[in-house]
Amino acid sequence: MTDRLHIIGGGLAGSEAAWQAARMGVPVTIHEMRPKVGTFAHQTGDLAEMVCSNSFRSDDSEQNAVGLLHWEMRQASGLIMSMADKHRLPAGGALAVDREPFAASVTEKLKAHPLIEVSYEEITELPESGHWIIATGPLTSDALSQSIARATGRDSLAFFDAIAPIVYTDTIDMGTAWMQSRYDKGESEEEQKAYLNCPMDKAQYEAFIDALLAAEKTEFREGETAKYFDGCLPIEVMAERGRETLRHGPMKPVGLTNPHDPETKAHAVVQLRRDNALGTLMNIVGFQTKMKYGAQTEVLRMIPGLEEARFARLGGIHRNSFINSPTLLDAQMRLRSAPHIRFAGQITGVEGYVESAGMGLLAGRLAASEMLGRPLEAPAPETATGALVTHITGGAEAKTFQPMNVNFGLFPPVDGVKGGRKRRTERYKAYTDRAKALWKDWLDAQG
Repeated sequence: MTDRLHIIGGGLAGSEAAWQAARMGVPVTIHEMRPKVGTFAHQTGDLAEMVCSNSFRSDDSEQNAVGLLHWEMRQASGLIMSMADKHRLPAGGALAVDREPFAASVTEKLKAHPLIEVSYEEITELPESGHWIIATGPLTSDALSQSIARATGRDSLAFFDAIAPIVYTDTIDMGTAWMQSRYDKGESEEEQKAYLNCPMDKAQYEAFIDALLAAEKTEFREGETAKYFDGCLPIEVMAERGRETLRHGPMKPVGLTNPHDPETKAHAVVQLRRDNALGTLMNIVGFQTKMKYGAQTEVLRMIPGLEEARFARLGGIHRNSFINSPTLLDAQMRLRSAPHIRFAGQITGVEGYVESAGMGLLAGRLAASEMLGRPLEAPAPETATGALVTHITGGAEAKTFQPMNVNFGLFPPVDGVKGGRKRRTERYKAYTDRAKALWKDWLDAQG
């Protein structure tokens, strides 16, 4: 009789791992501490709850590495991508998700599967035997984090992640703001108007930067070091790197025309993206922040169009933990010192919803295959999934290991395809064509 696979953590990685293993015929128990034990960021007890952005980023599988990862997961009958597609919101070329029904649907699907059970309890110690996947994510409980540190003989690394504010749509001044995706990107008119834009002239931008830099911020405890992931920097940290940094980042004004004043080009633009299917909530794109709540409302209301804004959720900051995977995990994502334990998701040092779910997909398949007596090799490093797992299990430099999104820099070069900006489209297409063929081969080999 097949043993049971135990998964600690019911986030995106744990949920996907459970789904993949159960589809292969392996019984699974998901151990989730919520809602009995809460976290700073989670609001519900649902599995696969999205706590930061509601975006899975680009869905372009020919020119974007994360879009390619979307494609690979869909080809592997991934639950996370299936439910994301079901609850998709307009977002130009990106895949944005209505987060609450998305998580509810993932939870419903998992609980309805005859081989999956969910146990609501906190696991505080690493298990000594059995088949386990640790997919506790960036908010791993203190007790389990300490157990991991004791078992590995190494302190877990940490960085600080920030959450962007969410605004009630009906409190935004549409006499100032307008709906438009940058460069009108999107196949439908709805997609081409997926973002709400708030323009700033130079004086408004400079005053905003001054207020941002002067605002009271969350301070770290003595002895803590803030190691931010560059893909999720608080806006204050970006502003501290130079007054023009935000204008070349989340506040860049390019590709947009203000219908209220089409002859005037904005100096900077703040974008908001729909956060739910009703369109009643808008997420301020790229505005993760560590400002204290009182300062947030004061500073954010300096944005034209948000002068009377009300906030469904203010931004916040929390500690994210991850292990030094290149030194601790083998190519099968197993803990070298305790190979009955695999790690998956963001705790391994991948960054992003899709990357986390992708590593859950792989860990679930690797674990189930091993338990069924037909060990499975990891996918080729030329695939998006393979590039990620290769990076975290030995491709990265251990001394400087930091969280990483999937990107074409992790892929082996394509023979005969030259670099250079002008050839980028050709090069990326060659990467994705090669990856898709190899991914299909990997899936076909599993029957």
